[in-house]
Amino acid sequence: MIVVGYTADRYGHTALEHGIAEAGLRGTTLLVINSTAGDAYVDRRFAGAGQVADLETRLAETGLTFEVIQPVGVDAADELLAAMDRPEAELLVIGIRHRNPVGKLLLGSVAQQLILECPKPVLAVKPADD
Repeated sequence: MIVVGYTADRYGHTALEHGIAEAGLRGTTLLVINSTAGDAYVDRRFAGAGQVADLETRLAETGLTFEVIQPVGVDAADELLAAMDRPEAELLVIGIRHRNPVGKLLLGSVAQQLILECPKPVLAVKPADD
């Protein structure tokens, strides 16, 4: 199983496309996790109903077996790490932002935590135009 940490932005879409490619190459399933802590009135990275429908349409086109989950009130890193603890989880795919020279010293806090704590391989990708 390939686990994708999905956000409703270009970073999430890039992670999704790489996750689809990896699942196809490995002949495995795909678990897409789009979570929110729920501590803000609006979370632009949390997909709305229309975005989830588009996401599921895109995934259905691939022919892969997939599941999309949207946990609310959770820490994104903890949720992804828990998914990666499942025996069938092979690879975690996350989207990251381009960083300037100073920012390269520090990844985003979620990305950094995932790379450091995930017991299995993590593929960190960024959009080609970033």
